[in-house]
Amino acid sequence: MKIQEIRAWGLRGRTPEGGWSNELQPEDCVHTIVAVLTDEGAAGWGSVFTSEDLVRASLAVLKPLYTGENALEPERVSEKLHQHTFWQGRGGAITHTISGIDLALWDLLGKSTAQPVGRLIGGRCRERVRPYASLLMREPERMADELLPVKAQGFRAFKIGWGPFGRRNAVTDEAIVRAARQAIGEDSLLMVDAGGSDAYWPGNFKWAIRTAHMLANYGVHWFEEALDPDALQDFVALRRASPVPISGGEVLTRRQSFQSWLEAGAFDIVQPDVTKCGGLTEERRIAQMARDHGVRFIPHGWNTCVGLAADLQLASAFPDTDLVEYLTGSPFIDGLAQGGWELDREGYLAIPSQPGLGLEINRAALAEFARVPVSSLP
Repeated sequence: MKIQEIRAWGLRGRTPEGGWSNELQPEDCVHTIVAVLTDEGAAGWGSVFTSEDLVRASLAVLKPLYTGENALEPERVSEKLHQHTFWQGRGGAITHTISGIDLALWDLLGKSTAQPVGRLIGGRCRERVRPYASLLMREPERMADELLPVKAQGFRAFKIGWGPFGRRNAVTDEAIVRAARQAIGEDSLLMVDAGGSDAYWPGNFKWAIRTAHMLANYGVHWFEEALDPDALQDFVALRRASPVPISGGEVLTRRQSFQSWLEAGAFDIVQPDVTKCGGLTEERRIAQMARDHGVRFIPHGWNTCVGLAADLQLASAFPDTDLVEYLTGSPFIDGLAQGGWELDREGYLAIPSQPGLGLEINRAALAEFARVPVSSLP
């Protein structure tokens, strides 16, 4: 089975807010779906956390390297793409695009062998996993309005992030967290994401230490992206001093980039994004490396239904990965998956057992978001 063509479709029209200082608009494209098409007519699906223009440009660079390759050898093909784009890759759009290709190749391998991808990358340690609802922070008086409808849907774990947190004063920060805890109750998990990768992030080490102690008073499960994403030594010091677990790593790409952070002891929880870091091939290696360093692996999932499907398969293969991120209210997650997603009575998601990523793309929805005719889709 040979790779014949790779197509890409940028998603527009319903792009969710990011909480960024340069805020996303509905027409902005930051997520791109890719499909690897083979000479035998089979198709595998991937997702890239990068705009369509950058993905298409990257595919043009990569095309001579992937055309005619064996579509059932994701690790070898992905490594070839990394190795031969040394001067243009090693992160950024090229690596992000390889992530989507890698996901699609694993999807193809699973379909070809009639196995779910989780079994192929390590086995199924669990059949379901708890998703945590990922929401933006609002003003304190608005937090209950954001959280209570999501709790009513059955979620029992919540992450709030970005917005005014860390950008105004300590009183506002604590008022937001207090309002969130009161809304979801003591029996639900609460995580806090400062959004330290935002442009010109103002939070420094001393702010992070003070904030970590405040978060401990509200039983926060982890403190995410508390610092500038390049501040390795500050992350190491914060992890040693913080009373709550420290998480991060969503901006890093390729296993080699994670190695120094894990060896330095910068994280209690590492959060690579499968649609950016190099795909399932790289994320599995990062997760294995994390385990060797006593660090929990919880995938970052601010992406699409394809990314969520991949995260579910990863969660099935790693014993300590008991949570996955779920970007609530995103049509690119709920609308793009045929049949959608459904929580069970205890707030868990079943991990698909169908071959590949276990996902069927809603082609009508993809055609709507990509602005193309349904007939043009594989």
